[in-house]
Amino acid sequence: MSQVVLKSSSPLLSILASSKDRVKIRITSSKSFQKNTTAAVLFMMVAACLAFYVPSVEIAWITTILLLTIYLFAFEIVEIDVAAITILVLLGLSSWLAPVMGLEHGLVTPDKLFDGFSSNAVMSIIAVMIIGAGLDKTGIMGKVASSILNIGGTSEKRVIPIVSGAVAIISSFMQNVGATALFLPVVYRISQRSGLPMSRLLMPMGFCAILGGTVTMVGSSPLILLNDLILASNSTLPAEQQMQTWSLFSTTPIGLALVAAGIIYFLIAGRFVLPASKKSDDTGRKGNTMQYFNNVYGVDYKMHEVVVPTQSFLIGKTLSAIEDQYAIRVIATQLPGRDTKVGPGAMHCQTVISAGMVLAIVSEENGLTAFVETYRLKVRDKLQTFAEDLSAGKAGFAEVVLPPGSSLIGNTSRDAGLRKTHGIAMLGLHRDGKTMHEDEDISHVELHSGDTLVVHTTWSSLMRLEKSADFVVITREYPREVERPHKLGFAALFFAISLSMVLFTDIRLSVALLTGAIGMILSGVLSMDEAYRSVSWKTVFLLAGLIPLGLAVEQTGTARWIADQTIMVVGEMPVWVIQFAIAMLATFFTLVMSNVGATVLLVPLAVNIALGIDANPAVFALTVAIATSNAFILPTHQVSALIIGPGGYRVSDFIRAGSFMTILFLVISIGMMNVIF
Repeated sequence: MSQVVLKSSSPLLSILASSKDRVKIRITSSKSFQKNTTAAVLFMMVAACLAFYVPSVEIAWITTILLLTIYLFAFEIVEIDVAAITILVLLGLSSWLAPVMGLEHGLVTPDKLFDGFSSNAVMSIIAVMIIGAGLDKTGIMGKVASSILNIGGTSEKRVIPIVSGAVAIISSFMQNVGATALFLPVVYRISQRSGLPMSRLLMPMGFCAILGGTVTMVGSSPLILLNDLILASNSTLPAEQQMQTWSLFSTTPIGLALVAAGIIYFLIAGRFVLPASKKSDDTGRKGNTMQYFNNVYGVDYKMHEVVVPTQSFLIGKTLSAIEDQYAIRVIATQLPGRDTKVGPGAMHCQTVISAGMVLAIVSEENGLTAFVETYRLKVRDKLQTFAEDLSAGKAGFAEVVLPPGSSLIGNTSRDAGLRKTHGIAMLGLHRDGKTMHEDEDISHVELHSGDTLVVHTTWSSLMRLEKSADFVVITREYPREVERPHKLGFAALFFAISLSMVLFTDIRLSVALLTGAIGMILSGVLSMDEAYRSVSWKTVFLLAGLIPLGLAVEQTGTARWIADQTIMVVGEMPVWVIQFAIAMLATFFTLVMSNVGATVLLVPLAVNIALGIDANPAVFALTVAIATSNAFILPTHQVSALIIGPGGYRVSDFIRAGSFMTILFLVISIGMMNVIF
């Protein structure tokens, strides 16, 4: 009786639970609205106060727009790319509304408004994304990912130092955004195979790429520019005050200390500051797919890697002799010292088991346990030999239907040689509303029209089945990437050409990188459609929308006014305090304008301040050039903009992780400069 009451009351319970959830959502939305409204009022009050304090109408409007930008980013009122384009539109409207706003002309001239879309930074990012996709298409990035996993395993605390350290080293000799784009596919593959969320890996990698740019004088644009700015300042200084230029490795101790601090920071504080809930797409897809097959067909298979020892009784037996008895399916093999065998033509039911052979087996837990114990086999904790071939991006579970007219009808799966001919291992057979499993000897069941086969296969094999008249492929959402390992030579050639142009010529970065990108397209490494798909357009619009704001901050005199106000506050303090203030100022400017623009603006100012307080002007200039890499709080740096989409980050994630990183950067960089110089 109690069961009847429980069942009859379950709809009511569901309604009450649903109502409770709706109330929670309303309360949460109400609190969020109140918080955003309160913040908006505070930002408007600050803007109003500044309007009476700043020296010109132009600066008043720019500070207001700056505050609006920070508000939109910090509270995520809209998507960050939408926020950036909104700011772009407001700057454009200022030309039309200039008389109403009390301006003689717009805050940005119309001919400069869309310069961001053709800027060196944006075109460089587009190019490096295409180059990274081209290298990934050859399969080389998968091999790099496998090497990292072999060394670091699937432990976050081991993978993060390896990936972040490697990117930092590369970033010290090439543009950090290029190094990041190069490793994006590697991190994607690692996430696929280890189950670690992309959000736990990309931010440490991106931050260390930025930090790596401080290791040498060619690691970032501000450091490359610094010696030219020093020489320009020397032209106006007397001989006794002139500065020496910096050598290639002058910043190496500082940069290495920053990189080490960044890695240690994420190892210690990563679990607190990195988002934990954002799983990689493939990890989620793998779990959801198995859940689907479990719900629909009642199957719950797992993949295992088994090694056959020399004393095992399994040696000499064929696959057909063991699979049906233990309800397992062998989907890949490898003999010692040989290549892995996966897919069509790789194996068949008469394949003989040899000593030292590694088997990839799909089964339920019960069947595997009995099989392993009977034949004294060694089960590995995770896939090692087949980590690349059977990763979620290359293979998985699928369902196919036999249509009328299929040549397989009337044959058994064993007679048809599904595994040998088509590269599919049948795990379940669904017919007339009932699913037969491996333990029901399905390999000897005659196939009928309309049968649904639950199979494990490589995605490349599944793509071939889509073109076959013998099958109708039901599974549609799977990676359709086609690797082109035969194009590795072309990809390596054009990558090397592009990198050489960046390192050894003075050609614009965007032109050098686009040379490599177009070379990969013309040589067939990528198709044009694949190149378009490889670009994160969210990143492009984010940067292109903010570049005009940086231009307006500089041209209206807002940047110089902010700098002057800062120096007025700290002018009488100790040298290291003034140096720290200059670094903080450079940090702020690099969040709202280009790091090159901030460097050009602040280096002359820093040199003059140093001379006025009898400090080392070259060190103060270096302080600016290094501090303009301290861009972690907001995703306005090119590297941060590049990873925000793939990592599924929100602005609040950058604020949380970047705030302490910013303080750490300032303390270590200023401390190291005072110790060394």
